[in-house]
Amino acid sequence: MFDRIRIEGFRRLASVDLALRPLNVVIGANGSGKTSLLDVFSLLKSSASGTFKESINAHGGIDANLADVSGGKSKAVTLELTLPTAAEGRLEYRVALEPQGIGYRYSDENLTDFREADSEPIVWIESKDDRVRYFERKKRGFAKPFWEHDRTESVLSQIPRMYPRVEELRSQLASSTHYHVLKVDERAPVRLPQQMRDAQLPGRDGENLVSCLYTLRETEPDRYEAVEAALQAAFPRFERLNFPPVAAGMLAMTWKETTSKQPFYMHQLSEGTLRFLWLVTLLHSPGLTAVTLIDEPEVSLHPELLSLLADLFREASTRTQLIVATHADRLIRFLKPEEVVAIDLKEDGAAEFTRADALDLDKWLEDYTLDEVWQLGRLGGRA
Repeated sequence: MFDRIRIEGFRRLASVDLALRPLNVVIGANGSGKTSLLDVFSLLKSSASGTFKESINAHGGIDANLADVSGGKSKAVTLELTLPTAAEGRLEYRVALEPQGIGYRYSDENLTDFREADSEPIVWIESKDDRVRYFERKKRGFAKPFWEHDRTESVLSQIPRMYPRVEELRSQLASSTHYHVLKVDERAPVRLPQQMRDAQLPGRDGENLVSCLYTLRETEPDRYEAVEAALQAAFPRFERLNFPPVAAGMLAMTWKETTSKQPFYMHQLSEGTLRFLWLVTLLHSPGLTAVTLIDEPEVSLHPELLSLLADLFREASTRTQLIVATHADRLIRFLKPEEVVAIDLKEDGAAEFTRADALDLDKWLEDYTLDEVWQLGRLGGRA
């Protein structure tokens, strides 16, 4: 998993150096930069996938995302990630983007492979302005691209897939998914019958929730039983899920309770029940990507469900690097200091990140829960 990210010049994230862990729950006031952190990972994913132009345009372009704090507007966005590798090695990836006309350009990009302590690092990618070079093993030196290089996309996304170390970082970075608050209106995909398919994830909008659960039941019964156990812990009257066919190749899903003779269809379930069902399925899914980003998972959930959600996060973080943005005091109660990151705004308007276990909280936690420490202002991350 990635163990460090550095961000310069992106919105309120003017200068951030953050150690990353398997589970990272980010807390802070509205507008402090929580969602910006998730957006950085989404942009890095698109950069590694060769879809950065589409992604940054959807965010308003580079210029609109430059940090503009009291020290002045940034001239570039710079992102760095570190990925530990075998034998205490690490891959370090750095990319810088600058506005150019109404668009942008990759002004700097490097991928360096630090191996054993006694060996020289290999620079796989070295790109500066219009000079693009990559390491050619046969020549044991740098070569210019032999492919038609698209300067609006990263070298990382275009370099040939012949170098395992490069591919290790690219695939890890490209494998991330950003989940926003689940839509649960009357015509939302999660409330409707769904096409039967082999689904490894429930989908960002729950469009594959029924197929994902059905696939789990048929192919991974232990994992499916874990989903049902979580639902029974959250909803004591819950009995089971059923999957009645409604048309050729289409499935519905019903929710059966012990106190009701008739099951409830998806369109009859409450918003909180649907969102918790979707989260439980997501966090137990076999198709979890390398990085999972979740924004405001607490929306519509009863406070009593947040204890279960914290346990689900912790278990899922053994299979995916989890970065969660939340406002929920009650969720923080059930987390450990090493799992929490607080964001505060400095006087110049820039965001400052602090890991909770870097603070001297031991004495406070003898008398207060972690959420109470946050409410008392000892943890930061408040307006």
